[in-house]
Amino acid sequence: MKFEVKIMDTKRNDLLRRNEVFFIVSHNGPTPSRIEIREKLANLLRIDVDRVYIVRMKTMTGARNTKGEAHIYDSPEQAKAIEPKHIIARNTPQKEEGEK
Repeated sequence: MKFEVKIMDTKRNDLLRRNEVFFIVSHNGPTPSRIEIREKLANLLRIDVDRVYIVRMKTMTGARNTKGEAHIYDSPEQAKAIEPKHIIARNTPQKEEGEK
C-alpha cells in the first residue's frame, strides 16, 4: 500500500526531552497502520524507530487523509519512562503465533 507522510508542525518539549510532531498521511484505500506510519516517519526523520511513538491518529469517514501526532524522544529509554503503557503497546508490532 502506498501512502505519503507530510510533517505539518514540530514543537520541542525540553522538560520531557522530546519533539512533538504533527503530521498528515495521504493514502488511497484503507488507513495505514500505526506501525507502518511509525516506520515511515522514522525513515523520513532519519532516526531509530524505537524513538518514535504515534500518539493519536484521526481519519474522517471517507477521507483519504489522516491527521496524527507523534512523540520523538531523545532516547528509547526516555520514551519507555514517559509514554503510557497503552501507547507503547499500540506502537509495538504484534508477534505472530509461534514467534518468541
